[in-house]
Amino acid sequence: MEGVLLLVVGAILLASLLGAFAAGRTGLPLLVVFLGLGMLLGSEGPGGIPFDDPENARAIGVIGLVAILFEGGLTTAWRGLRPVLRTASLLATVGVLVTAVLTGLGAVLLFDDLDLQTSLLLGAIVASTDAAAVFATLRFTPLRRRVARVLEAESGGNDPFAVALTLGLIGWIEGEIGPAGFGLLVAGELALGLVFGVVLGFAASWGLARMPASMDPFVPVASIATAAFTYGLTDVAHGSGFLAVYVVGLFMGNTRSPYRHQIVSFHQGIAFLAQVVLFVVLGLLVFPSELGPVALPGIALTLVLLLVARPVAVWLSTLGQGFTRPELALLGWAGLRGAVPIVLATFAQSEGIEQSDTIFNAVFFVVLVSALLQGTTLEWVARRLGLVRVAAPAWRAPLEVGAVGIELLEYTVRPDEAPAGAFVRELGLPREALVAVIVRHGRSIPPRGSTQVESGDQLFVLTGRGARDEVEALFADWRR
Repeated sequence: MEGVLLLVVGAILLASLLGAFAAGRTGLPLLVVFLGLGMLLGSEGPGGIPFDDPENARAIGVIGLVAILFEGGLTTAWRGLRPVLRTASLLATVGVLVTAVLTGLGAVLLFDDLDLQTSLLLGAIVASTDAAAVFATLRFTPLRRRVARVLEAESGGNDPFAVALTLGLIGWIEGEIGPAGFGLLVAGELALGLVFGVVLGFAASWGLARMPASMDPFVPVASIATAAFTYGLTDVAHGSGFLAVYVVGLFMGNTRSPYRHQIVSFHQGIAFLAQVVLFVVLGLLVFPSELGPVALPGIALTLVLLLVARPVAVWLSTLGQGFTRPELALLGWAGLRGAVPIVLATFAQSEGIEQSDTIFNAVFFVVLVSALLQGTTLEWVARRLGLVRVAAPAWRAPLEVGAVGIELLEYTVRPDEAPAGAFVRELGLPREALVAVIVRHGRSIPPRGSTQVESGDQLFVLTGRGARDEVEALFADWRR
């Protein structure tokens, strides 16, 4: 029995890898590939696997989202997040609320069997952009730094708000709380999530910076334990565990440590595995025979979301912040939907909300159309709007310096990259590395901590071999 189970799991993962390779060659979003794989494996597909358990799907979804949000926090540079924190926070709160209300009003008109409350619930479920989809897209689409940072920060922060909004609306529909209690529930969950995230983030970063070398094999175990403990403790205290996990990841990802690169690499793999499991399981929940009656209103609702609700939410959330029309247009178009709406739809199903099947099927069309329409055209739209940055040429291979285990790494600074305008002391290099020389316009400049880095500078970073991976990871952060 165990052999058959492992055979099935291994075959699914191999099929996912092949699907990811095919998606990379064809430009098809990974989300669509994995959802399609789940549907093929389902009871109405060739696989014939019977699965109709929203409770288990919800549990798997929560674990998957924790892994994805934790990895998102780990790979987000605080220095890049700070300038766009206000915009991202407004998009993650006001933007989600406006999107939910406008989409919910559209659902009332499009679905005959949904009343106002369940329509608003549907709007809240599809209101947030998807962290997994956005993080994956930003890795392969060289957007201008400001826009990319806003999208990255928003996608990490709006999921917790959407979850709190959805749970509040479910409680309202079931008569457990009134309108006033709904507002207090949402605000309380987010406030507790932020407090727990900051406190546990400080503790985790303090421990990470002081972890002895003998613990090297156990670093991935410690990071998984941190993410699980953070979510569990915050959730038990009725706070937003998703927000707390993202904040703790942010703290750990911006802590100087020889283990940082190891942790980031490990959790990138875990996040990919979470996407595979998440989308395949959610695909198993989709029954194609039930999609027909919802197809047209579901597609129409997606258009309302993409062409009306999201652009209005972006405009209201960015008033007076100096964004250009092309930037606003791209922010409006880049609101990809993915795993989060489908996971939240299982919340409605597991709570026994009336018409939850209609909600789930409608969400399926929203996610599918969003992935196919936005995911495949985002880079093209960004190029048309002039918001794609020129990719920096790959820095040259490290040169050996003598025979003492020292390497010299070269990095050329581009106008829209993090080091441009920063002081040398702000670059965040590990203790085992230093900027040996800066070449500017063909002239060598001996760097000091107060030396300001300019666009076009060539930084020659001297590092021990043991810190090379960490410096390379820092270079990757700078490019983003």
